[in-house]
Amino acid sequence: MLTKKQRELLLLIHDRMQEGEIAPSFDEMRIALGLKSKSGIHRLITALVERGYLERLPNRARALEVKKLPDGYTADSGSANVTPSAATISAMESIPLYGRISAGSPIEAIRDENGSVDIPPSMIGSGDHYALEVDGDSMIKAGINDGDTVIIKKANQANDGDIVVALVDGEEVTLKRLKRADGKVILVPENDDYCDQIYSPEQVQIQGKLASLIRTYH
Repeated sequence: MLTKKQRELLLLIHDRMQEGEIAPSFDEMRIALGLKSKSGIHRLITALVERGYLERLPNRARALEVKKLPDGYTADSGSANVTPSAATISAMESIPLYGRISAGSPIEAIRDENGSVDIPPSMIGSGDHYALEVDGDSMIKAGINDGDTVIIKKANQANDGDIVVALVDGEEVTLKRLKRADGKVILVPENDDYCDQIYSPEQVQIQGKLASLIRTYH
């Protein structure tokens, strides 16, 4: 069963497409549903995709397809059938998803692309970005929970205090807050149950900095 807002958004997109137009912009969706931010629209679209009402078209990151309508829905024409149509979502960006990253002890380096993530451009700035799924709880005091998706800006340098993706010894990768002291690189967790990880500078390669975060509620 859809929530009220999920139903409203699905029908808004469907009705606009039935009129032969593209889907409304994220701002138009936000205003129509009375939401304060576009991130709320992103969460609703994600939920509708997961429930099979919408589909993101392969190789077309900025397009959606309406797959079905809510049970019992009858259009003005008397038909509840849906002819799938592509709706261009102008406010979406597609970035590669590189699998899971440990927010505990370092894990084997992530090398393979595992699909993509569509996000509003307002969640990122300039530069190249990629997404990682968080595995572990060592960054919870920074608001990063197990199962979250972090958006990372590619970078090989970072300032003390930045939350970074760090490659250790060329084999393991982890998400931690960066600190330098006494000629050492310190990867600091945001959970009192974990200890700092201390390395020599040549052991650590910065692969990106935290830019944003996505959390899905089911």
